[in-house]
Amino acid sequence: MKTVLVLDANQRSALATTRSLGGHGVTVFTADDTRSALAGSSRYSHKYFQHPAPLSKPEEFITSIRSIATVHIIDIILPMTELTTALLLQHREELPDVILTCPNLETIDALANKCSLMRLAESLDIPIPPTWYVDNPDDLSVALADLPYPLVLKPAKSWLINNGTWLHTSVRFADNPTQAQEIIDTDPAFSHPYMFQAHVEGTGQGVFALYHQGEALASFNHRRLREKPPWGGVSVLSESVPIDPTLLTHARALLDAVKWHGIAMVEFKVNEDGTPYLMEINTRFWGSLQLAIDAGVDFPWLLYQMACGKSVEAIHNYKTGTRLRWLLGDLDSLYISLKRNENSLMEKLAVLLRFLTPHPFTTRHEVNRWSDIRPFLWELKHYLK
Repeated sequence: MKTVLVLDANQRSALATTRSLGGHGVTVFTADDTRSALAGSSRYSHKYFQHPAPLSKPEEFITSIRSIATVHIIDIILPMTELTTALLLQHREELPDVILTCPNLETIDALANKCSLMRLAESLDIPIPPTWYVDNPDDLSVALADLPYPLVLKPAKSWLINNGTWLHTSVRFADNPTQAQEIIDTDPAFSHPYMFQAHVEGTGQGVFALYHQGEALASFNHRRLREKPPWGGVSVLSESVPIDPTLLTHARALLDAVKWHGIAMVEFKVNEDGTPYLMEINTRFWGSLQLAIDAGVDFPWLLYQMACGKSVEAIHNYKTGTRLRWLLGDLDSLYISLKRNENSLMEKLAVLLRFLTPHPFTTRHEVNRWSDIRPFLWELKHYLK
């Protein structure tokens, strides 16, 4: 079997990938820029490597990865973040014998660039929130006072080069024009192209997909039940649901348009009247990856087989009603809800009750699993620091 190096080992997606492939007998190495890491503590990690930080030392990072790949005869490298993916593709010629399971940078940017993605969606008649594009940050063509609030400010890219160094951007929220102007003036991400979007209330749903050279091989649908922070962020409790035909049609239209290859998650926000608004596309493995694996769609294993040149049978059926809980993330979400002055006492009690009464027969914990408990002990140790 081919050996695999899983990067960004502190990501929960890296842990899910390591457990999946290791459970199938694949030799999995893990790596990150910390002394130890979440996935590196798994029983399925053959060996863990600490490499230079890709954010501050990208050249040294590539040199280290090349050395690891050469010495340990790595066949496949699986990056878990946009940054490591971009660096590997930018230095592709330095890793000629390694298989990368993602498309080229141009194809990735067509979907990962949120401004480009929204314009593509508009051309395909896929609903998006009311959007105002700022292609030239030096010339703001829209009056902030004329925009709807609360307002969402989204940089076009999650990672970008700012003054010669990599910058990790984040989505920002403003309740009024003054806050919006302050964000624009103080956050360096908004000296690059970005967009304003109206805030959309609703349930977060995602379509997971695996493609081979433009052909859909696997799909999966989930919904978010709780997030951190509670008003929108990473999923801490999610559930597998039947594939929504409308969501699947929209997701495939976007992925087909760029002849996608590899894995992707298309995120939507479905409002009260059932309209699914496109939020973004993750062109890498996602945080709730373990949910799909538990429900019967083992994306890492399917991707591995595809990388090995094996025929992969299409999978679009899976177990619905399966739930996945990231316990410590859920605890953070609870704390944020209880601390918020905007929440009434009854609302806080309801949040606490939901936290204390999970669905034990349908819910699995994402990190803390008795068959591989060390990652949870590692996570708990660092959580309590």
